[in-house]
Amino acid sequence: MSNIILSLTDVEVAFDALKAVNGVTIAVPKGERRAIIGPNGAGKTTLFNAITGVIQPTSGQIVFDGHTITRLPPHKRARLGISRTFQITNLFPTLTVGDNMILAVRGLSPRKFSLFGSPDADAGEARRIAAALEASRMHERANIPVKELSYGEQRQLEIALALVTEPRLLLLDEPAAGLSPAERSIVAEIIRSLGRELTVILIEHDMDLALGLVDFVTCLHEGQVLVEEPPSEIRNDQRVQEVYLGKPRHA
Repeated sequence: MSNIILSLTDVEVAFDALKAVNGVTIAVPKGERRAIIGPNGAGKTTLFNAITGVIQPTSGQIVFDGHTITRLPPHKRARLGISRTFQITNLFPTLTVGDNMILAVRGLSPRKFSLFGSPDADAGEARRIAAALEASRMHERANIPVKELSYGEQRQLEIALALVTEPRLLLLDEPAAGLSPAERSIVAEIIRSLGRELTVILIEHDMDLALGLVDFVTCLHEGQVLVEEPPSEIRNDQRVQEVYLGKPRHA
């Protein structure tokens, strides 16, 4: 049985003449922590959108845990075990943390179509909600309306919402964007604490944060894979310095 949970082969996403993703081939082993880095416009979020089905690749193939998902709609990919967060918070501000969690856990359940079911979580849903809130350090905030949370707590809640479906692949799109150093530390600890049964791919502009969390790094440039290396080698890679960190002064 293959150890690869996600593979992309020659994936292209074109918007008219612009190739936002241009022939990307990557393979992510089960349980790995992978960072996708690159300058603005490198194609990182577009790549996430192609993996999750938000957009359809123009060409190429995406395989998740043995299933070809290239043309599957997002909800079917989610049922297979793919979950994600977004750059911009997407929460219901007037509802409590717990209510947001109930909506998320039912998103993939037949109960979402029931007009007469209980609004309360059943035992299985309650277990999953409790575990996700605990993992995201939000278990003490379940009864708080989302609008009363700090921005950092809202980002933590987004991670909880992604975890409550018990995914096997978690995509984090800039999970620390806009956070203070203290809040970034909390998010880093949440990611570090996740079990290795869960594969994590993250987009993150904070290089120190990203390189401290992952096993392997894929650097994109102009929609293509520029280099793939362990974190220990990325900092000193001249190609990465030139396109992402800026050219060295002596260059």
